[in-house]
Amino acid sequence: MSKKKSQSHEFAATRKSFKTASGKEGEFFSLPALAKEFPSVSRLPVSIRIVLESVLRNCDGRKITREHVQQLANWAPGAARTDEIPFVVSRVVLQDFTGVPLLADLAAMRSVALKLGKKPKRIEPLVPVDLVVDHSVMVDYYGTKKALDLNMKLEFQRNRERYEFMKWGMQAFDTFGVVPPGFGIVHQVNLEYLARGVHKTKGGVYYPDTLVGTDSHTTMINGIGVVAWGVGGIEAEAAMLGQPVYFLTPDVVGFELTGRLREGVTATDLVLTVTEILRREKVVGKFVEFFGEGTRTLALPDRATIGNMAPEYGATMGFFPVDEKTIEYFKGTGRTAGEIEAFEAYFRAQGLFGVPANGEIDYSQVVRLDLGDVTPSLAGPKRPQDRIELGKVAGQFASLFSKPASENGFNQPAERLGRRFPVGGATQDEAPLERVLPQGAERNVVEMVANRSTLQSAEAVAVAVADTSAHQGVVIGSGDVLIAAITSCTNTSNPSVMLAAGLLAKKAVQAGLKVQPHIKTSLAPGSRIVTEYLTETGLLPYLEKLGFALAGYGCTTCIGNSGDLAPELNEAITNNDLVCAAVLSGNRNFEARIHPNIKANFLASPPLVVAYAIAGTVLRDLMTEPVGKGKGGRDVYLGDIWPTSDEIYALLKYAMKGKAFRENYAKVRTEPGKLWEKIKGVSGQTYNWPLSTYIAEPPFFKDFAIKNVASTAVDTGAAGQKGYKIEGARIMALFGDSITTDHISPAGSIKESSPAGQWLLAHGVMKADFNSYGARRGNHEIMMRGTFANVRIKNLMIPPRDDGAREEGGLTLYQNDGVDKGKKMFIYDAAMQYIREGIPTVVFAGEEYGTGSSRDWAAKGTQLLGIKAVIARSFERIHRSNLVGMGVLPLQLRPGESWETLGLKGNERIDVIPHPELKPQSEATLAITSADGTRREIKLTLRIDTPVEVEYYRDGGILPFVLRQLLAD
Repeated sequence: MSKKKSQSHEFAATRKSFKTASGKEGEFFSLPALAKEFPSVSRLPVSIRIVLESVLRNCDGRKITREHVQQLANWAPGAARTDEIPFVVSRVVLQDFTGVPLLADLAAMRSVALKLGKKPKRIEPLVPVDLVVDHSVMVDYYGTKKALDLNMKLEFQRNRERYEFMKWGMQAFDTFGVVPPGFGIVHQVNLEYLARGVHKTKGGVYYPDTLVGTDSHTTMINGIGVVAWGVGGIEAEAAMLGQPVYFLTPDVVGFELTGRLREGVTATDLVLTVTEILRREKVVGKFVEFFGEGTRTLALPDRATIGNMAPEYGATMGFFPVDEKTIEYFKGTGRTAGEIEAFEAYFRAQGLFGVPANGEIDYSQVVRLDLGDVTPSLAGPKRPQDRIELGKVAGQFASLFSKPASENGFNQPAERLGRRFPVGGATQDEAPLERVLPQGAERNVVEMVANRSTLQSAEAVAVAVADTSAHQGVVIGSGDVLIAAITSCTNTSNPSVMLAAGLLAKKAVQAGLKVQPHIKTSLAPGSRIVTEYLTETGLLPYLEKLGFALAGYGCTTCIGNSGDLAPELNEAITNNDLVCAAVLSGNRNFEARIHPNIKANFLASPPLVVAYAIAGTVLRDLMTEPVGKGKGGRDVYLGDIWPTSDEIYALLKYAMKGKAFRENYAKVRTEPGKLWEKIKGVSGQTYNWPLSTYIAEPPFFKDFAIKNVASTAVDTGAAGQKGYKIEGARIMALFGDSITTDHISPAGSIKESSPAGQWLLAHGVMKADFNSYGARRGNHEIMMRGTFANVRIKNLMIPPRDDGAREEGGLTLYQNDGVDKGKKMFIYDAAMQYIREGIPTVVFAGEEYGTGSSRDWAAKGTQLLGIKAVIARSFERIHRSNLVGMGVLPLQLRPGESWETLGLKGNERIDVIPHPELKPQSEATLAITSADGTRREIKLTLRIDTPVEVEYYRDGGILPFVLRQLLAD
């Protein structure tokens, strides 16, 4: 920004200069200077001030006006939240599951531009975009030193088409970069490498690092004072293409931490406690900002762990201000002296350096926790906010075993809990290829050309699971741990808990403890740095001896890429309806996320993951009972092998070595590895859309016109009905509470019998090459068939069975008149039939609809199935906004009302009459016509929350809205 341009800025007087410690000078838009006009700025929460800086700096009188600055500068703790903030971010980060469909949308936009005679380069990210490939590696091989190499080879065989597409994107877009597979998890890579602290314009103006990411755990970066959160790929595209991120001015909850953690308590225990507290405080849609003397004692990785879990406690962010601990972390992770100097000087000049004390900031409310009250804990078995003290895990599991599903239970007869069942004893020679491949899937199968190279992976997977010698003589029962995984960005980024796991493994091996070979154990760090310090400290061999060999650098088990269990184990589980367990150091444990046959999933610190792998069951109380038997049959207790804080602290110096970080991340650009180098993408500014079951041109711009006729017509709404009405709709599903994006748009395995599996088989794809829903998000044919296809989702319009249990899977009862009326079918099949008949559909749900990862396909698939509205008791923030972004109406029932209190059966006809101008958060009418012709009306709240969302909806969604702006002459 030139001096001449700054003079025309609405707040030109706030452009000031600052000096670094070495005397270098920079310019910035000063919040202390703005406080002279708006005195309340000095008492604003730190996170609000960072957003305010962006609004101030980007105030152009058009998208961002003087009024926007005034509104945010005058933020008041208890004010009504009606103002909309246009937030321009510094950059965007993507993971590959959401990044590939986003890239497909950009490619489709360029194809549209070319067809309309426009220059394809008009579609170009205006801020830096980094895609980190971290969601594609699966744990097919485990417990062997060869696992990493074998799993990565399989990963590249399965995902060749996706990686070729990424290579095209790298050469087609100037500001699009890729961190190749094998470097780590996006959030840890973001924390250790991508985040620069401050940025500088060509005109010499410094500004803080801010971003949005296409994963809800983008909030991990809040730990180093970066304002950021997860958005759907739909919103991320808009941010990339020059649109501000719009959101309602939030409440800010101050979280005061006091005291210190006790001996033996980990950062994982702390974050599970924080998650439980904040879920109870209902902080959905709010900023949470940590302050107080206890906050100042927390190491940076501990702060990042807490920030990471913001989606689990429901907040937009879990923010920690910049202070001396942040500077230490930047030094320890290899940032340059010049970067660190500018970073510290900038934040000091802005008055934003340091963790505030009690009374210095005005918060909407204050929550408090004494760190000394935190105890060792797990969370589960179905939700991350359901914390259980370590000594109560066995009792809680036993209690939930026979409780109904409505109470998060497993609805099993209590007397079955102690029963054990044998696992099949097939030998290696008896494990034929057909156990992994579909029956009759031979070499002469009609295979799509694009898939032929991955036939190798079918054979490789067969070999990977064929060794059943570990299962001979094994008996299993409910409560048995079958998966134990040190995985996920949440904890593998934290050296204290990773070193604790290594130290516990060392003491366990020395005590003679072992892990049963049928338990699937894996180590999947979020960064190569973890392996370096575990190796340097001599701890990795002990983890390997217990089966925790390096399996990959990626999300793996935490996102459902756990790989399959042996066929014999799956058979024993399903034949005997067992409730077996997974224990993982992750952040998500929703139903069917980890593995479709593992019903109980517990989140735990890495050392507790190792301990439970040794114990082999969650029915053992590790606080009072032995973990296992060691040398000479001696009972070994958890206290015998648990590392002390002094032992952990003595090794931390190996984990924070700037030189190691610099050398590791230099390889991102210079030595990406032979597997990545062999991937060749097509060249050119537009994509040629070759035949593929992985990548297909999305249908969202079909019949696109630069001028949107529907948005300008007074009597026509985006849903195609007069005045935006939805008329004569049928109910597709009646869902309960806590329907997650994993339920709506699963990321895990694809069943052969599902619509997606049948489509793949029909297109010549063998079962072993199905990969996962997450990996196939670049093809709408798969994803629309996978919408609402989670094997654990329950559509409550289907009557219970004779035993009272609810049928699971993506099923519905077709309701329109005709021969199929009342027929049970897949939701996809019913949706296609409704669309052919021109009948709109709606979904009803309970509280927290759409909780989970920022999964754009949960909204995209909903739209492609012809669902015009979702009517719920409450919505998760990202999913609600994604629904609007795809032209689907989110509507909220009034307090005390639910589809149950309305007496809905699923056979009613539904009309929705929103405000004729779609006024944000206005009253809407829901008209219900029962099967006997009785009609009644109730009032709803339209959850289009902001004026810009009204524009998006009227334009048919955010993607056509942005494309029209980019292509307008």
